[in-house]
Amino acid sequence: MKLKIAIFGGSGYGGSELLRILLQHPHVQVQFVTANEQAGKAIGDVHKNLLGLTDLSFVKAPEDLESLKDIDCAFFALPHGQAMEIAPRLPAGVKIIDLSGDFRLSDAEVFAKHYGREQTAMEAQRGFVYGLTETNRDAIRSATRIANPGCFATATLLGMAPLVANSLLSCRVIVDAKTGSSGSGAKAAPNTHHPQRSTSFYAYKPFTHQHVPEIEQELKSIGEWNNELIFMTHSLPVARGIFASIYCELKTEINAADARTMFADFYRDSFFVRLVEGSPDINWVKTTNFCDIGFAARGRQLVVFSAIDNLVKGAAGQAVQNMNLMFGLDEKTGLMLIGTNP
Repeated sequence: MKLKIAIFGGSGYGGSELLRILLQHPHVQVQFVTANEQAGKAIGDVHKNLLGLTDLSFVKAPEDLESLKDIDCAFFALPHGQAMEIAPRLPAGVKIIDLSGDFRLSDAEVFAKHYGREQTAMEAQRGFVYGLTETNRDAIRSATRIANPGCFATATLLGMAPLVANSLLSCRVIVDAKTGSSGSGAKAAPNTHHPQRSTSFYAYKPFTHQHVPEIEQELKSIGEWNNELIFMTHSLPVARGIFASIYCELKTEINAADARTMFADFYRDSFFVRLVEGSPDINWVKTTNFCDIGFAARGRQLVVFSAIDNLVKGAAGQAVQNMNLMFGLDEKTGLMLIGTNP
């Protein structure tokens, strides 16, 4: 029997990727996909890559949420601030996976500071589990509510978790992270307009990026984290991908081979983390659910390189990975997405 799935917010890049993955998932039946501005339009007419793959059309979000009691799992791929208005009103038996930032932070003041709006559902937030699959697998299995991590947070946390778990960091950590334009959403904006982005390179949100507090919140749950984090984001002139260079100083000397051994042990049960020689490349992970990690070392200095597809491992793919765990499926189900070369 297939899981009955609802998607709230299917017209953006996150919703499109959820559909691309779920329409091929062997244990899923998508029941409806909301997109108020696109209501009535066939999904294949809006997302041309899905043409001929589904007969579904977009619908407006149902007003009577109690009528959704037969839904097994609802995904929210809505702009920040909207899931907190809808998700708490769903019937208790519906499992929820939110791809926005609404339920990631446990501190309402920190949320308001970084998202520029009040968190109006803090009581509901306490029922959400942070969904970084590789570090929180056991809690996700028994969860009914998942706050899917941000894309920068995913790349950064996967690159730092083994170091924090082994208490190896001695001072501040500097994260130099770069992202493609799809991270800004499907609607055109000055910072994503192609003539502006295609030949440009610039930093944005210095010291204020909304993923910083969730990174630090999760690091404290992984191990000893009392360090200073300097986190800088930059705009890449590409459509997809995140590349993070994580600069660390350790308590003891290390070489790249030893770092690789430590990471391999930490991620021994994590199929979607791949360790590579030297630097990874976002081209190797685009359209896949993999995170590729590489290393450079000199004495006590270690640089961890982390590469993901921001829309898959950084959003929709990780959401489906979490859904699989929540329903007792192999977490790889529906996610054997192979990249392209070139």
